[in-house]
Amino acid sequence: MNPVTARACTSVDIGVDANLELVDKFCYLGYMLSVDGDANAAVETRIGWNKFKHLVPLLTNNDISLKVRGRLYSSCMQSSMFHGSETWPVRKRNEVALQQAEMRMVRWMCGVKLQDIVPSKGSRERLGLDYITSVLHGMGM
Repeated sequence: MNPVTARACTSVDIGVDANLELVDKFCYLGYMLSVDGDANAAVETRIGWNKFKHLVPLLTNNDISLKVRGRLYSSCMQSSMFHGSETWPVRKRNEVALQQAEMRMVRWMCGVKLQDIVPSKGSRERLGLDYITSVLHGMGM
């Protein structure tokens, strides 16, 4: 269904023997855009597990202090997670997805398993990290 005209169609004829396919979401210059204008696709794309997995050897290295690992995480991961976020219409479910992903990453960096029952505040303090929602709101979101 065409979101603009509410007609059922899968492509638009733009002349010169060319058609454009109508889609619900697409990637443009690295940003996921969706027809309904919400940030779900952008947040899912920006959570950045691939980048985190590239940095795991450094972020989990016991020879590097937790504070340095926290600064590395903050400068590499948080900056990539928030890249372009000024344009996101962030909703509560987007914040929750970011919080959950970040807590998994924080636990991984600290070597804490979910069964260990260690408060997230303690892990964050050891790494010198603020809550991701504080950082997000501090950016004017």
